[in-house]
Amino acid sequence: MYFKITRNNPQSSASDIIIGVVIAAPYERTEDCTAHRNSFWDRDLTPRIGTITLRVPCHRNGNFSTSMFARYQRREQALVQAMIDMVSNLFQRLGPVVDTFRNRPLNNRYPFLVADAIYLKVCEDGRVRSKGLLIAAGINADGCREVIGFQIADSESKASWGDFFAELKERGLESIDLITSDDHKGLVKANRKHFQGAAWQRCQTHFSRNVLDKAPKKRQPELQQSPNRIYNAKDEKEARRLLTETVEAFATDAPKAVAVLEEGFDDIIAVMGLPEKYRQKLRTSNGLECLNEEIRRRDRVIRIYPNEASVIRLFGALLIEQDERWVTGRKHLDMQAYYDASTKLNKSDQVAV
Repeated sequence: MYFKITRNNPQSSASDIIIGVVIAAPYERTEDCTAHRNSFWDRDLTPRIGTITLRVPCHRNGNFSTSMFARYQRREQALVQAMIDMVSNLFQRLGPVVDTFRNRPLNNRYPFLVADAIYLKVCEDGRVRSKGLLIAAGINADGCREVIGFQIADSESKASWGDFFAELKERGLESIDLITSDDHKGLVKANRKHFQGAAWQRCQTHFSRNVLDKAPKKRQPELQQSPNRIYNAKDEKEARRLLTETVEAFATDAPKAVAVLEEGFDDIIAVMGLPEKYRQKLRTSNGLECLNEEIRRRDRVIRIYPNEASVIRLFGALLIEQDERWVTGRKHLDMQAYYDASTKLNKSDQVAV
């Protein structure tokens, strides 16, 4: 009897899985044989993993029956339980691997840090609660990105981000020069407490959306270009000149949008303190947003997690894979210009003193 599992996804590169149990060779006659097969008939079974076509042997006496499924049954029982047991065993082996990764010492230096959070639904005390998965990615001294930490939290409060940053510092994180994130109030406050002296770069992509949300629809297409011109200014002086032009052009028709732009201006140009070649890759948290989309893609299938440990194991495995791709792939930044600029700045400070 043979089982052939056909995946629902026709684009899958994986081959069909064949599971075979040889009962007797073709035309073989033995004393133990109680019946003889007369070809096969196909039977479709529909578990959660996709449609399975079972090749059921036709017996001459018609008495053959399989325990894989009951007569007329179209949904799996034993198969699903077997798969659950296999997944459970896999998770048990995966747990120590994820724990080792998320608790590893941070012996490298990480001048740049990108932080973000994504919310998931987790069962706790018999109720479904919204939990934040806090993620931090660092760019190390060699210019490669790394997933340096992740943690489950009840919210994005100062205390939650503070606990997360404190844990990263205990593992060795220090000397951060720039942190890029969305306008998480708790994150910004925790950053000021735990990484004093580090600049905060507000994600320009999110900021542009905040500005447009406050503008009348008829003015949005024209206003959309103004923040981009500011972002691409060659220096802070030019950026402030473009800000003044934007305020004068839209103060009457879009006062709320102008107020948001003026209030957040200093936060969106923090990256201009770096050499120009670094600004585009450090002015947004888009790199983590792409990673979050991979998390959301899996979350749309699972929806609700039985506990926090299952979240850590599942997405810890995903983050380990992403970290390996980053570390073994192309460098995110060439750090030489950054070090040269830092050396010049330090010499200028010494002369001034």
